Amino acid sequence: MPVARTVTPDGDVILLVSGESAAARAAAHAQDDDLTAVIEITDVAPVSVPHRIRGRAWLAGWLTPVRGDDRGTCAALLAERHPVGELLGLGESLDAPHTGRPAWMMLRLEVGEITVDDLWGAEHVDPDDLAAAEPDPVSPHEAELLQHLHSAHGDRIGELCGLLGDRGARGMTAVPLALDRTGLRVRFTGAAAGGSFDARFDFPEPVADICGLRRAMRTLFSAASH
Repeated sequence: MPVARTVTPDGDVILLVSGESAAARAAAHAQDDDLTAVIEITDVAPVSVPHRIRGRAWLAGWLTPVRGDDRGTCAALLAERHPVGELLGLGESLDAPHTGRPAWMMLRLEVGEITVDDLWGAEHVDPDDLAAAEPDPVSPHEAELLQHLHSAHGDRIGELCGLLGDRGARGMTAVPLALDRTGLRVRFTGAAAGGSFDARFDFPEPVADICGLRRAMRTLFSAASH
């Protein structure tokens, strides 16, 4: 398991791994880009619901160590996403003289193929789309926000069944399942739901920050209460 990961502007995935890991040893002895690898990412809902796995992604490509001048650039990218813990003083720990195997190694996965199977369906993703994608501003806060909505505003989440039309019914349990800049997904369960189903509530427009998210959520709850 990598300690940290990030994506470069070109769409390469940078991984920070232990110098003693199997991936680090294999990459160190590989010739150029002849080591193929697959990263599997599992997305698990941060709230308690049936079937908590929200999706999986597989990124396949060629794995090489980050070398030379690229090490400083990639270390800075990693530190932007993970500014604490093992990454404090990362540049110095990677560049300092050492004997034996380094404590940490940065690896680069040049992505050639991406497959995603999630709440929206299964499909292939063009690696160029990964390179062009912008990070979702809600993502770093999603787990905390979903847990807060579930524990402190469960009644408001339940009121969203009023926006479901014929699918809405009393007695259903509503749990917020996923949150991003474009909307909220809720899982409804219970006899009235015929088991369980997910409903997506889109915001009027994508939010740019947490302040915008608060406004969008107030608008959504207001619509459900009328």
